[in-house]
Amino acid sequence: MRFGDLFKLSTRMFKARTSRTLLTVLGMSIGIGAILFLVSFGEGLRTTLLERITTSESLLTLDVTEAKAGIVSLNGEMIKNIGQMDGVAEVSPASQLITQGHIGDMSADLSAISIKPSFLRLGGIKIFQGETLNDSNPEGVLITSAVAQVFGKEDAAEMIGENITFSFFQPKDVGTGSGTGLQENLEKMDFNKEYKIIGTTDGEDSVVYINAASLGDLHVDKFIQAKVKCSSQQMMGAVRDTILNQGLLVSSLSDTVDQANQIFSIVRIVLMTFGLIALIVSAIGMFNTMTIALLERTEEIGIMKSIGASDGSVSMMFIMESTIMGFLGGLAGIAIGLLGGVVFNQLINFVAARFGGQAVNLFHSPILYIIVIVAFSGVVGFLTGFVPARRASKIDPLDALRYK
Repeated sequence: MRFGDLFKLSTRMFKARTSRTLLTVLGMSIGIGAILFLVSFGEGLRTTLLERITTSESLLTLDVTEAKAGIVSLNGEMIKNIGQMDGVAEVSPASQLITQGHIGDMSADLSAISIKPSFLRLGGIKIFQGETLNDSNPEGVLITSAVAQVFGKEDAAEMIGENITFSFFQPKDVGTGSGTGLQENLEKMDFNKEYKIIGTTDGEDSVVYINAASLGDLHVDKFIQAKVKCSSQQMMGAVRDTILNQGLLVSSLSDTVDQANQIFSIVRIVLMTFGLIALIVSAIGMFNTMTIALLERTEEIGIMKSIGASDGSVSMMFIMESTIMGFLGGLAGIAIGLLGGVVFNQLINFVAARFGGQAVNLFHSPILYIIVIVAFSGVVGFLTGFVPARRASKIDPLDALRYK
């Protein structure tokens, strides 16, 4: 039989048994939709997390800190030595200062982080509102959302554009302090320079990021952390070992990303397993439909064989029928999965907005996933129709003509 004839015979079930065929396709589409929904949810969570904690440069960056023993100091000389190591492209240190911030007649204890603008870029620190630190405006500062709450603001964006001044507290010179209290060992230094809040970032601590270029009058030679950007991914191991040999501690965001990817790989497998369960149930329903179709068309098969239809043609007719239903179920499942993801994501963002949260995209469906799922649905349809097709091809024409 010609392919066109087989295709017509395979698709006539939409006219002859419309309700049953559509329900079978719907069952298949629900299984496929469940797989796409759950897998896209897992991939969306992973993508959202990584977008918030990483940038392309932060994946090449090492975080260097002092060991708890404090044998080796992370000072200016050490920063210079790290910058001269092979494989190091850039070094950006950060120092922490105890400070009081003053806005109008309000004051609050804050933690000031003195950095170069590159520190934010290498650390993958995202700016939520406003602009980031830059050398063209060294008096601009960034604040966390916690700082806004300290000054009685619900939204940190309300503070953008406000002026702020600082009083810094530095350790006294050795021998000048006779007391043992923290306050007695610190020297207050009023800073007359006026700063302006230009942007906000996320954070639960009351932290202000200040451009180190604006603190020329303060002698800071002690750093709490340094961001070390490597020239390539291949050089990160060698640079890490060299810094560790200096007696410092080294970690990297890429290690965190690798661990997150491993965790989300397990989550993706678990979610896909739940989707496969739904698909197996729908595949059983399709197998039942094809088995019933075989019983209903036994006499028809006998007539086809008696007028010259081959076993292969009969078998191909059933396989094409099940494959078409599987493929259509896959297409409908893609639509159901994508639509379900959009609706669920809108509901989550609506609830988050009511409680002051930020909108996120919890679903991510790469085009490769969609292509693979559609192809997979066709394969499931093919496998579902294989057994009924084999049984149909082996029916004896005489027995089939006598079948009632």
